Amino acid sequence: MRNLWRFISNYNAFFLFIIFFTTSIILLVRNNDFQRASSLNSSNQIIGNIYNQVNSITKYLHLDVVNDSLAKENARLRNMLPSSFFSDSLKTKLIKDTIHRVQYQYIEAEVINKTVTSRNNYLTINKGSVHGIKKGMGVIGPSGVVGIVWNVSPDFASIQSVLHEDTRITSSIAGTPYFGPLMWNGKDPNIVTLSDIPNQLHIKKGMKVITSGLGRIFPKGIAVGSIVASGIKGGGNFMDINVNLATDFYSLQHVYVIKNFFAEEQATLEAQNKESINE
Repeated sequence: MRNLWRFISNYNAFFLFIIFFTTSIILLVRNNDFQRASSLNSSNQIIGNIYNQVNSITKYLHLDVVNDSLAKENARLRNMLPSSFFSDSLKTKLIKDTIHRVQYQYIEAEVINKTVTSRNNYLTINKGSVHGIKKGMGVIGPSGVVGIVWNVSPDFASIQSVLHEDTRITSSIAGTPYFGPLMWNGKDPNIVTLSDIPNQLHIKKGMKVITSGLGRIFPKGIAVGSIVASGIKGGGNFMDINVNLATDFYSLQHVYVIKNFFAEEQATLEAQNKESINE
């Protein structure tokens, strides 16, 4: 306490100056409209800047929550797309009875592990059989195709990436009826090859490549990528086309697993066709 009083007595002139200066500022602001408005504007500006900085930090700290909510919202919106419904229409001259049944459901999941630069690449997601995921389901990302579900546990699933030597996804060039298998050559993780496209087709760089809708895995029209180059196989009638993938596997964080409610029915019917041929 003695040291405190000694400190105050040594610097009493300074403290008196602070007290008188503060008092004069308060009196000036209270009794002068212009100074009061100016001081309020200045303080509001300072406080506003502080709030803005705090808000920026808070938003950064909550990016994971925002990403998760956006991914769930995207899944909900995809489930509402016309391509997710099966058109079951009965038409006669007098009656048109149309019922739209859901054919595709999109299940949102987070990528928790992945490889990109291996010869055969896989991803692991945090959803499994308890969430309705089964082996063979298609998987897409926010930008385009990702791969096919390979193995499933109750809470997790592994995905065979497009960047795998055994992955084949039937794709077509947008605006044309031509389709072929899409595959990766194991080199550039951004480039895949679309094969068996007739060489009479006039190919232009930048043309879009999409899923064909053939098979039971992907609905028609999911983005695959864009054409970067094409080449005719030695004297044949078909050509290979290099496609720049729409999906960036390095930055991929969220995916959507596609559940086709009619897949088993279609598979059963097609199996019967094969049995009839073998009889």
